[in-house]
Amino acid sequence: MENYTYNSFTLQLEGLNVSKDFLYPTFLFSFFSYLFIMVINCGIAVLIFSKMKLHQPMYLLFCNLPVNDILANSIVVPRLLIDLMRPPSERLISYYECVVQAFIAHLVGTTSHTVLMIMAFDRYVAICNPLRYASIMTNKMVIKLTVSAWGVAFVLVGILLGLTIRLSRCRTMITNPYCDNASLFKLSCENAFINNVYGLTFTGVLFAGSIGSIVLTYTKITIVCLTSKNRSLNSKALKTCSTHLVVYLIMIFCGMSLITLHRFPQYNDYRKICAILFRIVPGSLNPIIYGVQSKDIKKVLLKFCASKKILAS
Repeated sequence: MENYTYNSFTLQLEGLNVSKDFLYPTFLFSFFSYLFIMVINCGIAVLIFSKMKLHQPMYLLFCNLPVNDILANSIVVPRLLIDLMRPPSERLISYYECVVQAFIAHLVGTTSHTVLMIMAFDRYVAICNPLRYASIMTNKMVIKLTVSAWGVAFVLVGILLGLTIRLSRCRTMITNPYCDNASLFKLSCENAFINNVYGLTFTGVLFAGSIGSIVLTYTKITIVCLTSKNRSLNSKALKTCSTHLVVYLIMIFCGMSLITLHRFPQYNDYRKICAILFRIVPGSLNPIIYGVQSKDIKKVLLKFCASKKILAS
């Protein structure tokens, strides 16, 4: 018979069930992945903000992704590393800390979509309306787009978690490596019909809006490229759009895998691994695919490295 503890403010994280043989390899992989993500994303963000040459709408909008990846991994990985070294019975977390972790986890996940949507809009204006690009993508517009991307995510996730924290709790076990909305409302013995409806609607609207905007902008970009005889424009469009599309597809694949596995309890261990990889993989690949592949960022990096060599000699 299941034990019930009503409205407890101390919860237990199930975490990752790793055997002793794989404990240290898992810990080292997670630690060095986190270290790599912090270094490369912080480096890209500092580089963009410190170099006037990179103060362009495309790079300023892209800077939201490194910030997002830093926040996403910082809220999950350090706690995971600590819990790996603890026995399962000592993996405790306060209810309020769990809610904050879940809020930030969903906020950064939603913001990944909204940021890539505004980046797609930037590429659309640059390729389809190049003569009006400077007048449309002003600093004021960049700020508006950035605030909108984070603001919309904040409101949507705020409602999502608000519906969950209204529920009373009769369980204490979080069946996940970290706290998220699904794990929180599963703690309740009340009817979570409204939570399920809003959660599915929220996910459907987010994915439909995200995929729809990408398909629409890329369709128009493709038409412009096919009708244009400007090889330079087509080459630039292909390079910038392909990197953006690869980043987007990685995010969609990771997100859909995690959402799908949540519906199949029998694949609980796979879902846990996917939940961690959902943070680590995009955070590691985004700055490489989008940042380092950029011609301007590579020029700045090469110039910086060359200056360091001269100083060293």
